[in-house]
Amino acid sequence: MESSQTLNAITDTEAIRRILNGETGLYEVIVRRYNSYLYKVGRSYGFNHADTEDLMQEAYVNAYIHLNGFESRSSLKTWIVKIMLNQCYHKKQKFSYQKEISVQDGIEDKSTPMFSNHNTDTGKTVANNELKQVLEEAVNHIPEDYRMVFTLRELNGMSVNETADALHISESNVKVRLNRAKGMLRNEIRKTYSPGEIFEFNLIYCDGMVDRVMKAIAEIRENN
Repeated sequence: MESSQTLNAITDTEAIRRILNGETGLYEVIVRRYNSYLYKVGRSYGFNHADTEDLMQEAYVNAYIHLNGFESRSSLKTWIVKIMLNQCYHKKQKFSYQKEISVQDGIEDKSTPMFSNHNTDTGKTVANNELKQVLEEAVNHIPEDYRMVFTLRELNGMSVNETADALHISESNVKVRLNRAKGMLRNEIRKTYSPGEIFEFNLIYCDGMVDRVMKAIAEIRENN
């Protein structure tokens, strides 16, 4: 097996090519690379930790099964996030991506991350689990349409284009929803908080998710 440094340097395109050519073990790279993205999506959807992990596993297995159908029209990140969103949708059976009233395409995108913090003073970071829980609950109180845009743009750092693609809405609506979501949170979440501390997928869970996904994939291969 290649070193961790070498594996981290493998691009998504190279990993997909090699996985499809039989190096199934390399799928671990994909799982580790996107765990935090999928976890934040699931938690922002309102699922607890255990349910989110189940949804993540389903999303990864689904992505593996359809990997040969990935056409690179969007990034692998966007593609897998779409799959996770779909899993969450079917789990809840209530989230809707209805088109909003058209808005002006020229609306300004205030895209500076709400959590942008150039001050590295650790005293200004989220210091305890109680406060982090307050922040996570605040995010969960935003209506789902706005919460999902906020999660993809602010917590996962996805671009306007990637977010629009993942949620099947226009880029203009992404901008509108994000600005409205920020307004809803402004009094509860401060710019000094790091997005990585909200709905964090702790490293201790990463190995477990890799084991779950790779075991499920091994079973699929054995049955085919």
